[in-house]
Amino acid sequence: MTDCGYVHRLKAGAPGNPIFFVFHGTGGDERQFFDFGADVLPDATIVSPRGDVSEHGAARFFRRTGEGVYDMADLARATGKMAEFVTRLASEHQASEIIGLGFSNGANILANLLIETSLFDKAILLHPLIPFKPKDNPALSGKKILITAGQRDPICPAPLTQALADYFAQQKASVETEWHPGGHDIRPNEVDAIKRFLG
Repeated sequence: MTDCGYVHRLKAGAPGNPIFFVFHGTGGDERQFFDFGADVLPDATIVSPRGDVSEHGAARFFRRTGEGVYDMADLARATGKMAEFVTRLASEHQASEIIGLGFSNGANILANLLIETSLFDKAILLHPLIPFKPKDNPALSGKKILITAGQRDPICPAPLTQALADYFAQQKASVETEWHPGGHDIRPNEVDAIKRFLG
């Protein structure tokens, strides 16, 4: 299904339930977290868009010029486009709250949506990388955010993950972190933390 320029999968929940957007990592697609989203929030509307940028055939949500070096103009484009997509679907499905989950590149577009729009009531950022200083956003106060990461992640270095968690805390968001000793892989303790967080 194509909608607002995004190919995506959607499972409609009843009006008045949450809407849960799940964002894949680089090289993933709309199938990567769709079933997981439906498992952890079975009553929610589940939406899984496919990134509209191709990097050597791998789908992403915005362009980069190198590992950890973002095309900031394209990040701004992607953030604005995704904000419209999220807002429209949340309205169409009469969602009680907007929840997001993203891994790697998907976590990065979700993090930037929080920084720029604060659209999401709850957000789960799996191995995010925000390699710039985000602007202050007082509207983040009270938002619930879970960040999970690997202490030896070569793609998302632990100090940058911690800096992002600290940023959200400084904005008075409610921030939880879950670490594992490995790298850029999702481990069972992260899955357990997600289930607790969504509770």
